[in-house]
Amino acid sequence: MDIFDYFRQICTIPRESGNEEGMRKYLLSWAKENGFEGLRDKAGNIIIRTGATPGYENIPYVALQAHMDMVCVKVPGSNHDFLKDPIEVFQDGDFLKANGTSLGGDDGIGVAIAMAIFTDPESKHGPLEAVFTFSEETGMNGAYGLDGSMVKSRRMINIDSEDEGTIFIGCAGGIDLIGKASYETEPVPADWDTLEFSISGLKGGHSGGEIHKQHLNAICALSRMLLSIEETGVPFRLARFDGGTKRNVIPFSASCSICVPENIKHDVVGKVVETFNIIREENKYEEPGLSMDKKCSKHGATRFDKALDADTSMLVIKALFACPHGVFAMSKAIPGIVETSNNLAIARLNDGKLDLQVSVRSNIDSAKYYLVNRIKTGFESFGIECSTSDAYPSWNPDPYSKLARFCAQAYEEQTGKTAIVTAIHAGLECSVINSKCPGMDSVSIGPQMYDIHSTDERLSISSSIRTYEFIRHLLAIIE
Repeated sequence: MDIFDYFRQICTIPRESGNEEGMRKYLLSWAKENGFEGLRDKAGNIIIRTGATPGYENIPYVALQAHMDMVCVKVPGSNHDFLKDPIEVFQDGDFLKANGTSLGGDDGIGVAIAMAIFTDPESKHGPLEAVFTFSEETGMNGAYGLDGSMVKSRRMINIDSEDEGTIFIGCAGGIDLIGKASYETEPVPADWDTLEFSISGLKGGHSGGEIHKQHLNAICALSRMLLSIEETGVPFRLARFDGGTKRNVIPFSASCSICVPENIKHDVVGKVVETFNIIREENKYEEPGLSMDKKCSKHGATRFDKALDADTSMLVIKALFACPHGVFAMSKAIPGIVETSNNLAIARLNDGKLDLQVSVRSNIDSAKYYLVNRIKTGFESFGIECSTSDAYPSWNPDPYSKLARFCAQAYEEQTGKTAIVTAIHAGLECSVINSKCPGMDSVSIGPQMYDIHSTDERLSISSSIRTYEFIRHLLAIIE
């Protein structure tokens, strides 16, 4: 089968982070059917090996590495169940897309490319390993749990990047900040109405690889809209706030419910709409799909009988508004790439309980901790308790990497183009796997993808083919 046959098979298997058992069974069954050695380590990673093709027996092992899981997001109102429903893939010109959900090209295409190389009767290579990890998208759990003693390779090609013609030799580290608070709710007067505001249609996207594109954060936009109510002098009480989906997805929608006096609710609506129009004008080029919906309890919105008091409501909104989002610093070592950033990823308020999640990334570990502590200090000043979790190290670029130099030379020989050798702001498993396998020399490459971690995700068919052919070429000439 070719890479797209494998990719479409993978898309039929539910594989949201933490739910990769179906993928494990699929890969081990595939290995057995093809006479490959299939192994599962104690953590749940899958390692598959095949021998060298004739004439390549003396070449040391090379690992092809990808992760089994995907980020699962869907359009508002979708009934798609990621625990059981397949991803509905369709072709649009040169692109593969999904119907109403994320596609999972990150990193299903990486898995598919490795599988296709293993079974391609025309491929020539030394002994190969495929290292398929789990839960990469939620903290690189598989990489952290990898039994490095089971990996024979000391050269690894990670197939988890989205820029064809770029060879990555470094990546950002990251850490998550979790904020929590509990507030008393109080009865809402009978002559108050509930207003519901929601914004949607934003591009969202990968909070590392696309943070420099300045996609609008829905949480930031909605908190700004609510903060503007203060200018009217009308008291309002926050009953619900819901924004964001995943730690590594830029929030593309958010909604809230507030309670206001019935006789002056029109002042509130007018101010919120005015602020939304300002935001829309500011972002008209980058976010043309931005839209807003508004309802009152008499016309479809749920009426809340309890909510936070007015002072606490404003405190929560100001905490969200004050939290930074986006690029914090550009790299001084590698021009043109982001050094440090953060994603205000999730904000939820229900029944007086507030849950926040912020994902901070940096290519410099000290800068990563500086920014997360700065945000933590800000949240704590608003009475929000904070903790950190899921820290992972940066992958420091090695300018003397033999594998990187070889890949760059091979790329130019095959394509006539000069590869870009650089670092990426997103996290890659190379940083962790290298530490598990001392002496590992790694690079990361991949086909062209756009808007990953979003419902607009699309994968270039022609680029996938070229990437596959390049990796096959590499394996045939590597020494």
